[in-house]
Amino acid sequence: MLDIRTLNDHVSVAPQIAPADIAAIKAAGFVAIVNNRPDDEEAGQPSGDAIRVAAEDAGLAYTSIPVTHAGFSHPQLDAMAAALSAVEGPVLAYCRSGTRSCNLWALAAAKAGRAPHVLVAQAEGAGYDLGGIRPMLDALSSDR
Repeated sequence: MLDIRTLNDHVSVAPQIAPADIAAIKAAGFVAIVNNRPDDEEAGQPSGDAIRVAAEDAGLAYTSIPVTHAGFSHPQLDAMAAALSAVEGPVLAYCRSGTRSCNLWALAAAKAGRAPHVLVAQAEGAGYDLGGIRPMLDALSSDR
C-alpha cells in the first residue's frame, strides 16, 4: 500500500514505490515523479529505470535526483526546484523512507526564499522532522 504524505498542494513524498504503483499514483492526480533514491542502495529495490519506464508509459514526467549518504548539494537543490517548476500539477518525490525527499524539497524551497518555519510546519504535518537540517534551512533562506 502506498504511503503518500502531502507536504503542500504541489508536493507529496513517499517511501520506495514500485512500477506497479504507477497506475495508482496517476489515479491520485500526480503528474510527475521525482526519484531521490540511488539504484542498488538496498537489495531488491526496484530500479529507477523500471520506474521511469512505467511513469513515462503512463504519461507522467520522471526526474532522477539521487541523494546518497554524502548529503545534499546545491546542484541537487537546483535540480529539485527545476523538476518541481517544470510541471503544473502535483509531484510525488520518493526515496527509501520519504525523509530525503522531504529534506531535499525543504532545502530547495528555502533556497528559493520560502520561510523555514513554514517548511518545518508543512513537513511536521506530513510526519517528518526537519530539526536536523533547520540550520541549513535558515542559512539558505537568509542567503537570498
